[in-house]
Amino acid sequence: MTLMDSSPRPAVRPGERDRYTISEVAARTGLSAHTLRWYERIGLLPHVDRSHTGQRRFAEDDLRWLDFVGKLRLTGMPVADMVRFAELTREGEHTMAARRELLVRTRRDVLGRIAELGETLAVLDHKIDFYGGALRTSGEPVAATATATATATAAVPGLAVGGCGSG
Repeated sequence: MTLMDSSPRPAVRPGERDRYTISEVAARTGLSAHTLRWYERIGLLPHVDRSHTGQRRFAEDDLRWLDFVGKLRLTGMPVADMVRFAELTREGEHTMAARRELLVRTRRDVLGRIAELGETLAVLDHKIDFYGGALRTSGEPVAATATATATATAAVPGLAVGGCGSG
């Protein structure tokens, strides 16, 4: 298993080698050049090739790895764990169990956060319904929130919406 097995291969620029400058990678990933250098310095980004003048030359594998790191960031995985994952990956296949455990733990954390967000969404839905009812009773016009609430709730598979008290 390599560092890059997690993502599909991005398109190669026609007629050019698959090497990118730091500014091109920054534009493609949305990361700043400073962040890319920091990732390399802390060991989150594996060795990046250099040109004969010392400029970084990122490869397609680097872009796929950065995409994966972006997904890890979205999970809320601490940087130290991301660096540890990168170190384990570089150490080779004998570290697969440890890498898997890091990902399982992160997945568990993500599921916990999804549950918390589901509970928060249920509170918001309840409050929206409560205020909608109060506004209807007072005769004030009420924006169509029921459809938006149902759509938002349906967008999260397995989300159970419960009651949350009044007002």
